[in-house]
Amino acid sequence: MVTEDQVRTWIERYVQAWTTNDKKDIAALFTPRAEYHEWPYETDWIGRDAIVEGWQGRAPWQEGGWDFDWSILTINGDTAAIEGTGRYKELGTFANLWTVTFDKSGKCTVFRMWNNEI
Repeated sequence: MVTEDQVRTWIERYVQAWTTNDKKDIAALFTPRAEYHEWPYETDWIGRDAIVEGWQGRAPWQEGGWDFDWSILTINGDTAAIEGTGRYKELGTFANLWTVTFDKSGKCTVFRMWNNEI
């Protein structure tokens, strides 16, 4: 079972990785065989290397600045549900709903995001 502290730490590291766009920061979040799915964009990155590559390909999204507010909705066993709002100067504002499934070490095995412009 994942704890609230583990989830908070993981989210903080996720935001840090989004800030740095550093391969090591991104890779540290996910297991080698992790999955990253995002709707409605039909993004399916399978494996840590594909996640890092896909993530780094989105660096232009950060141009002009951004911020992200989030809160944990619930934790059920090894999975947490998180809501967030990302505000990008160049892209607009997006409502996010994440479900993140963790392994015993606190790394993500499956990440699912519903991402809608508001």
